[in-house]
Amino acid sequence: MSKIYKLRPSHIIIISFAVFILIGTLLLYLPISSKNGNLSFIDSLFMATSAVCVTGLAVVDVGNNLSYFGQIVLLILVQIGGLGIMTFSTIFMYILKGEISVYEKLMIQESFTHTGKDIYSLLKHIFFFTILIEGIGAVILLIRFSFEYNIFDAMYLSIFHSIAAFCNAGFSPFRDSLIRYQKDTVINLTIILLIISGGLGFFLLHEIKTILYSRFKRQVSLHTKMALIVTAILLFGGAVIFFILEKNNTLKDMGLHDQIICSVFQSVTTRTAGFNTVNFALLTNATLFIMIMLMFIGASPGSTGGGIKTTTFGVLFAIIKSRFHAREDVNVFNRTIPSEAVSRSMAIVSASFIIVTLFIILLTITELFNIPHQESRVSFIEIMFEVVSAFGTVGLSAGITERLTELGKIIICMVMFIGRLGPLTIALAVSREEAKGKFRYSEENLMVG
Repeated sequence: MSKIYKLRPSHIIIISFAVFILIGTLLLYLPISSKNGNLSFIDSLFMATSAVCVTGLAVVDVGNNLSYFGQIVLLILVQIGGLGIMTFSTIFMYILKGEISVYEKLMIQESFTHTGKDIYSLLKHIFFFTILIEGIGAVILLIRFSFEYNIFDAMYLSIFHSIAAFCNAGFSPFRDSLIRYQKDTVINLTIILLIISGGLGFFLLHEIKTILYSRFKRQVSLHTKMALIVTAILLFGGAVIFFILEKNNTLKDMGLHDQIICSVFQSVTTRTAGFNTVNFALLTNATLFIMIMLMFIGASPGSTGGGIKTTTFGVLFAIIKSRFHAREDVNVFNRTIPSEAVSRSMAIVSASFIIVTLFIILLTITELFNIPHQESRVSFIEIMFEVVSAFGTVGLSAGITERLTELGKIIICMVMFIGRLGPLTIALAVSREEAKGKFRYSEENLMVG
């Protein structure tokens, strides 16, 4: 028993996610989970991984291939992945033991990238915000869907889409995602607000609530400022760029109002949500590349989304700005960012870039091995889009997911798993224990740049 407690928090997180993926795989592999009863083990593994990692990539049509049982299993896995397995583990430990240890608190805090707050307060607010926001979203969608479906189907569709949107997992019972509702303002705005709420992070939502209760007397933290400003810039910039690049392509048959709504929706969904209201297989190469960049950045820390995170991108930009001004310290909003946060941000960006590059190469080999590029069935940018979408736990696809080889599906599963847990969590899990003695080697300069 003592050996179990020697595991690091990162080990526990990885094992927990792997166990839930395995359970989900076995449940989806059951004949009752699919309408035709023949979902393969690899496809079951892919769907379970995509759900627990709140990605949304699918190798089968959720509505046409999965039974209601299979869809509910998928939705439960999405909710578990969105809230974080450590939350449920804490609840179970608290019920059984009446208290949790300092070590167990550390596990929860590492899972949610949360610092300096009481763990019980954190859990309470996580469940409060989740139930409140998903509930409001479901009610609005229910009212809208009730005009089109019977009450049972309307309730099911509203709950499914509300949970999937808030957890930033782009699963939908509709084969075309939300393309059929691309001109529906109510559905578009509801899904957009759910995605943004889930992507901001529980810590940020809690602070916003506290500031509102204090009637704006409490000072806004640097984390909240950075996350909100970077999020706003990326959402606005992404929408404008999408509008410009697609105005004469996928948006050409729409009115100005619909074009704006559609552009905003695609910009929001690249923040790891996975829903789409246009056919991504028809987008221009320039649009796909811009969306790859947005997916790589992703959502905010402690949220249901993935990517390198908005604050990491903000710190990276602050580092570049400081170096251009020949400053040793990294400053933003009249605050100095700690060197530890600077180093962590650089490590995250570097590790993420290396991981994405490696898996792009691997997927290119599995899907296009020995095939001249002029004869290839998929383009390189489609493969890049697929890998970054999986890494950022986005769930968008340029149309190649269902055509992946068995080995390609396994590779994407690995990318989703690494992307959900974070490169540094994986690195911490496989790294050796910290050296007991501290020493420094002698310095020697070298030319860079």
